[in-house]
Amino acid sequence: MAAALTLRNRTTALNLLTRSLNSLTQLGGATTTSTRSLETIAYEELKSHPDKPHTSTAVIIHGFLGSARNWRSFSRNLLSTLSDSSDSSNWRTVMLDMRNHGRSAERKLNPPHDLDNAAKDLADLVKEQGWRWPEVVIGHSMGGKVALQFAQSCSQGQYGDSVVLPKQIWVLDSVPGAVNSQSDDVRNVLATLQSLPSKIPSRKWLVSHLMGLGYTKALSDWIGTNLKKDGDHETWIFDLQAAKAMFDSYGEKSYWNLLENPPKGMEIVIVRAEKSDRWDENTIQRIQKLASQVGTDSVGKVSLCDLPNAGHWVHVDNPKGLLEIVAPKIASL
Repeated sequence: MAAALTLRNRTTALNLLTRSLNSLTQLGGATTTSTRSLETIAYEELKSHPDKPHTSTAVIIHGFLGSARNWRSFSRNLLSTLSDSSDSSNWRTVMLDMRNHGRSAERKLNPPHDLDNAAKDLADLVKEQGWRWPEVVIGHSMGGKVALQFAQSCSQGQYGDSVVLPKQIWVLDSVPGAVNSQSDDVRNVLATLQSLPSKIPSRKWLVSHLMGLGYTKALSDWIGTNLKKDGDHETWIFDLQAAKAMFDSYGEKSYWNLLENPPKGMEIVIVRAEKSDRWDENTIQRIQKLASQVGTDSVGKVSLCDLPNAGHWVHVDNPKGLLEIVAPKIASL
């Protein structure tokens, strides 16, 4: 299966009436770069068959302090599987860099930095690009709640009359209700990052320092991917305070009402990682009860899938198992 990776970048123009588009396109796994005047979030794009128009879109939203590139491998495998399952469909994946993350950290996006605006960023991107609305939205961790917010805002008409609701929303190891973020491991990472100097001597120094504080090398290396070179030192690619505001919003938001009344024609799929520490028994039982209800002509449905042999980082711990859960459901659309 051929797949072309598309990296799109937009920068602010002094005159918003003037739009420039410069692109260089090569097929077969190469990169396409575009520059437009409107400020929208950055994204990467993969297509099953780059030489043909795509028929359907799955949007993938990473988790806190992640980026689009975290999901490249899974996207390629997903597209390959979907391509093998049907000759008529031509799927593409659009992997977002959420606001204050990845290449979107360089964009000037309106505050407040919360889940409502993170979801609206996707809607703004769809409108600015002139795309059809995505059939599938997949979100991991914080991205899972952004996907739920997107579904909720779509169903409430907040993005206008042209909106077509997603057929599937995937929430990967993200508790749909409010969470006690004070005890979350991400909260500890945030506190550590806030204690560091604003100018990091080097990525090597950061990894060594974090490991000295008790973090694993894998986590320390991953945190180090959020650095960028700035003269003779390194700085964060994200605005730490803005990222913290997003995390606070993630902890406060609850989408139980959405799960109890899913929009007509929509399936909300919750994937719980077997070894994840984010779930309590009451939450699991509540979702199981919702999943036992059959969708009707007037409301959608909720599904719950357990991913074995995986902690919170589902696409790293068991990508094959995750693919075996996700691909057949998407292929059935």
